[in-house]
This record gives sequence, C-alpha cells and structure tokens, in this order.
Amino acid sequence: MGIQNAAAELPAMKSNPKFIFFTDFDGTITLQDSNDFLTDTIGYGKERRRKMNVECLEDRISFRDSFRDMMDSVTKPYSECIQYLVDNIKLDPGFAEFYQWSLENNIPVVVLSSGMEPIIKALLKKLVGPESEKMQVLANNAAPREGKSMDEEGGWEIVFRHPESGFGHDKSICLRQYSSLPDDVRPTMFYAGDGVSDLSAARETDLLFAKKGHDLITYCARENVPFTVFADWTNILAKCKDIVEGKTSVKEAAQQGFEAYKAGAAGI
Repeated sequence: MGIQNAAAELPAMKSNPKFIFFTDFDGTITLQDSNDFLTDTIGYGKERRRKMNVECLEDRISFRDSFRDMMDSVTKPYSECIQYLVDNIKLDPGFAEFYQWSLENNIPVVVLSSGMEPIIKALLKKLVGPESEKMQVLANNAAPREGKSMDEEGGWEIVFRHPESGFGHDKSICLRQYSSLPDDVRPTMFYAGDGVSDLSAARETDLLFAKKGHDLITYCARENVPFTVFADWTNILAKCKDIVEGKTSVKEAAQQGFEAYKAGAAGI
C-alpha cells in the first residue's frame, strides 16, 4: 500500500505523517471518565461499577458485557446525559498544549474510544474548541430502543462498533491497519490510555502511555507489555518532543516505564 492508497483508506495518513498519536478519550484526555461518571451518579453507582471493572480486568466478564451493563443502568434521556457531561467533565490540563503542538508538527491525533461518538464530539467541542474537528473519532454509538425515542426515559442503548468482539470496540483493528503499512510509509505509533477499555490496544503500538494509578498499568505489568507512565499530558508532551527531536527512542521510553513501575512510581 503506497502513500496515496494509505491516505485514501486511513484519514490520518493524508499528510504523510512520521508520527500518529492514538488515544483513549475518557479518563485519558479528560480528568473524569464520562461513562463512569454517568454510572456512578445517575446509574447504579460506583460500587457495582468498580466491581464490574475488576471482573473485566481479571477476565471473568468481557468489557463489552460489563460496559453494556453499566450503560443500561443510565436511563435519563440521551440529550440530558450529553448536557450533564458537558456541564461536569473537565479536560486534562496539559492536553490543549499537546494538541496545539501536534497540529504544528503534523502529528495527527486519532481518538479510539469505547464511549459513544456523540458524547465525545460534544465534549471535545466544548473542551478543545473548533480545532477538535481535525481529530478523527472512532467510537461506539447509541440508538433508540425498539419503540422508543432517545429523548425519553430509558429510551436509548449502546450500539457497539464491533458487537462480535468481547471489547465492543476492538481498538486493535484500527491500530493494525496502520502498523501493517510498509516500512517506508508506516508512521511511529503512540497510544495513551488508562483502563480496561484499552486492553485491546496495549500490544498494538510502538509506545504505550499508561496513566499513573490506573488499571492499564496493572494489566501491562502482569502481561509484560512495555509502557511508559504518565500523570497528565504535560508528561506525554515532554516525552513525545524528546522522541520527535531524536533525544530518546521509543524503546528507551518504554524501558523507563517498567523501571518507574518497579520503583513504585506508577501509582499501583
């Protein structure tokens, strides 16, 4: 696949970038996970939600089924859910600077999320502004339940991007489209995430940024998946600048992540 064919099939390749940054949305770009926030505050609550997260992390239930269980507990009309999140969810304080740097350096940002696309786009518009439209968003969606409207109580449900997958949205499918490109075209791939929705992406990128104190680090340490730790996007920006400028390598950055974990600096 040449550059032109890659650009036609993969929008992030249109500018022939040397690097692409893929990222989870909830709890990664934002300070709070919007789906957890809905579940904890107007769904069945934090205790059961956290139990489902652990069940998923320990392979006793699929992410798809645990996430559907969470979202089914949120019965407010969909438009009210979106507004509720727009009013409450905050952006990671370092993301705006990172995103501006990425635009200036031809590093496309692709959001791979297990959340719902309308919610993500509404939050990005509010938190990042008009330039957020330059981000490609690949996520799940929502639809009316049979015989109902999305704007009535109990009227909507999650619609998975890959319903046949235990992940609901198998992020590895997108990532492999890029990682399988010929060497003379393939960009260096970064990915940032925090939790159980990112397990399908963990092995599919050149450098994984795993958020300090969250479940993704537990998984990576258990499965020997290389990673580097971040507390917020100022850490990611600094590390990416060093890599883009040739001051360090992806391999060195990943090794530093393991060392931070072993030294107790990963928050786990």
